Amino acid sequence: MRFAIKTRPEHQTWAQMRDVWLAADQLEVFESAWNWDHFYPLSGDPAGPNLEGWTMLAALAAATTRIRIGCQVSGMIYRHPAVLANMAATVDIVSEGRLEIGLGAGWNQLECDAYGIELPPLRERFDRFDEGVEAIVALLTQPTTTLRGRYVQLTDARCEPKPVQQPHPPIVIGGRGKTRTLRTTARWAQHWNSLTQDPADWLSLKETLLSHCADLGRDPAEITCSVNVRLDSDAAADLDAAVRTAAAYQQAGLDLAIVGLPTGATPALLEPLASRLASLT
Repeated sequence: MRFAIKTRPEHQTWAQMRDVWLAADQLEVFESAWNWDHFYPLSGDPAGPNLEGWTMLAALAAATTRIRIGCQVSGMIYRHPAVLANMAATVDIVSEGRLEIGLGAGWNQLECDAYGIELPPLRERFDRFDEGVEAIVALLTQPTTTLRGRYVQLTDARCEPKPVQQPHPPIVIGGRGKTRTLRTTARWAQHWNSLTQDPADWLSLKETLLSHCADLGRDPAEITCSVNVRLDSDAAADLDAAVRTAAAYQQAGLDLAIVGLPTGATPALLEPLASRLASLT
């Protein structure tokens, strides 16, 4: 099993997050680092600070040299898919081919209400999501794209320059919806991430993913499976608990454990975490 970190861009400074990512960049046990795509904090005071995910990725792409980077995950409702495709291509170029494109349908009613962003009913939201993923992949791989969808319409659309990674940076789809999310994952994604209660919950979801892959003729081995492992603090007991959780998922066959760091984590946390995780490799 491989390992990654996730930092929550809420209630902390740019310098704090940058320093943690720079430290992770120097520790081989960490394959990738992730943030999130929200404009309001998800915990604590909702009026508190929260850094924007994609501009942060661009800055961290320039600051780091090895670690893969991604947003877990970008809400399709926030940006037109063609805009997001161009952003992704640019960040992949800045990172010299280290971007993973995290995509989700979006869900945060508070942010949408505050910013006047439409949050459609669930079925329409996933219809838009399906068309958006198709548009992004096409724009990143084809010289021009024409798409006559219900919600996404492109006419000889270009996305230049193309990303470094070919045919495109890995598509990471986040979610646990068995009917729509996992089917879209089976169709388009190279990486599936989900929030799960325990390994049994994850295995149940994976069975659904495998079924969708079989229906679509997709080799499931082409899809990296990851979950988020919570780390509450830098206390030794919490570090050990996070590693035990990761080990349980390892026994279930998980590919990648993404350790969610506590808000305000410092680089000093990463050495003991990396040392404990290395025992599982």
